[in-house]
Amino acid sequence: LAGCIPPSGEFPQRQSPRLTTDMDILSGEQPVWVAVPVTARAAAISGGLYVVQSGDTLSSIGERSGAGLDAVAKANTLAPPYIIRPGQSLTIPDGLFHRVAAGETGIAIARAYSTPWSKIVDANSLSEPFTLKVGQRLLIPGANSQEATSMESRAAAFRLNIDDIITGGEPAQDEALVTPPADPSAGAPLSPRIAVSEPGSFGGGFGWPAQGNLVAPFGPAGEGRFNQGIEIATAPSAAIFASADGVVAFVGNDVAGYGGMILIRHGSGWITAYGRAASTSVVRGQKVRRGDVIGNTGSGAGPQLHFQMRQNRTPIDPLGKLPAR
Repeated sequence: LAGCIPPSGEFPQRQSPRLTTDMDILSGEQPVWVAVPVTARAAAISGGLYVVQSGDTLSSIGERSGAGLDAVAKANTLAPPYIIRPGQSLTIPDGLFHRVAAGETGIAIARAYSTPWSKIVDANSLSEPFTLKVGQRLLIPGANSQEATSMESRAAAFRLNIDDIITGGEPAQDEALVTPPADPSAGAPLSPRIAVSEPGSFGGGFGWPAQGNLVAPFGPAGEGRFNQGIEIATAPSAAIFASADGVVAFVGNDVAGYGGMILIRHGSGWITAYGRAASTSVVRGQKVRRGDVIGNTGSGAGPQLHFQMRQNRTPIDPLGKLPAR
């Protein structure tokens, strides 16, 4: 995790990242990030000035230029409802712009260009709730240097953290289509093209995610590091429990140093994260209740669970929310 880097050799080595299908999880392989694959197909836009013609809209200008409405609006400091007039000169920004397709996630797009998702967020001034729209164009910063690099090399160099999953893990939606909420049962992952329906509010409490002793607290961890969660030493193959009612938002193994990772959304901005799972028993989109078994820790020497709580993306010390014991 960004800002929480384990000492070398303490945790299992990160596997090479890859995209997969729902069936890989059902067949019993290690937990993986399920996502719609994205190819690096950004269009190079040279930019320049455009003189508004009668009948133009900012949307049509953005579409014809290839930069998209958002980028043209940002370059000209225009705000909704984007009023323009014939004869007005507009700046068309240059750069590489990726047109978002149905089901694509921010982190899959970032991976395709080996560009940190956080940099794409900043370059496009994206904000909460970071929902991508089909047809939206994203400026890919620094993508020119990736053109000659193979897709495999870009994927191998990609790094992911929890904040990336929170802000860029949901698939782009077509605003013209309304998808009913899904409630998959265990063993039937939600389609990667459907967004997870987050609970509207959280009114319950949190429980401990595993039995075991606290071995590393939240906060400064020495040598400039900061632990954004807590570490719980467990028995081999110990059960991992959902800390509160919620919906599983992510099951994967792409967060460096933390093996199997599960994220659960609880509503009201609350998210819990469970790292170093050796096996998982839940799938993306599944509803869980506090105390449900969602996975197991490792069977090797010194298994641990890394546990985080976040509210509105801000890490919170779990010990202030968990019951005393």
